[in-house]
Amino acid sequence: MNRISPQRRRVSLALVLAVLLAPSLTSCATTTSSDKRILQYLNQEGFGKRYTGNSQDQNYVTIGDGIQFEDSYNPEVRGTETVDVDGTIRIPEAGSVFVAGMTRAELESFLTQRLSPYYVQTDVKVDIRAGGTRAYYVMGEVSSPGRKKFRGDVTVFEAVLEAIPNKHSANLGRVKLIRADPRNPLVIPIDVADMWQNGDSTYNVNVQEYDIIYVPPTFLQQLADIVSAIIIPVVTPLRTIFQTIFLVENDGRIGTGRYSRF
Repeated sequence: MNRISPQRRRVSLALVLAVLLAPSLTSCATTTSSDKRILQYLNQEGFGKRYTGNSQDQNYVTIGDGIQFEDSYNPEVRGTETVDVDGTIRIPEAGSVFVAGMTRAELESFLTQRLSPYYVQTDVKVDIRAGGTRAYYVMGEVSSPGRKKFRGDVTVFEAVLEAIPNKHSANLGRVKLIRADPRNPLVIPIDVADMWQNGDSTYNVNVQEYDIIYVPPTFLQQLADIVSAIIIPVVTPLRTIFQTIFLVENDGRIGTGRYSRF
């Protein structure tokens, strides 16, 4: 009887293990590669909108805004352009120029520099007319949730009232102002009810673009939601069964009654 040598046995065992572990290793390699792609995408393309700022402090240009410009020395250099989806506008002589994200001062300086090779003297002045998608968001226990147009100079109190908080389910003592950020997110708890009860406006902060205001439910509303989540899956089929029995008793057979659903 031939005996398998220890060396051949070790080689065979190694081959078996390699076959068994190959799918796992491939999966790990794929996962690692996928994670790297996700991380690369987040670092290069993520973190929300590309053109953001505090327009109440210094207005900036974003897609959809109207840019009115004129040159003090060259009257033919004037017009109104809308910022295109790629962040550009067209300027006489200079052609298509990228302007998204610039403030008014930055844009005036930039356009003056771009036109200086074509004219002896240039002094471009611009006016930014907001037409883009500046907004903030109200979520939670309100009658009008969702995206709200940011018009500037809006406080948390005003934003909550305009969204119409639900009378019996909104917990106005625990409103949250969320200023999302990938590195330094800010969440400010705000007692909106205290503002009209005691007049304390300490936390009645100004809303900024893309802020999220969350109005949470009261404890009783949370309890009611839990009870509903438990009861509804049970009640719904029972209701269907009782309705079917009622139809059968009133008609004598299924499918011929006045209110038949079959």
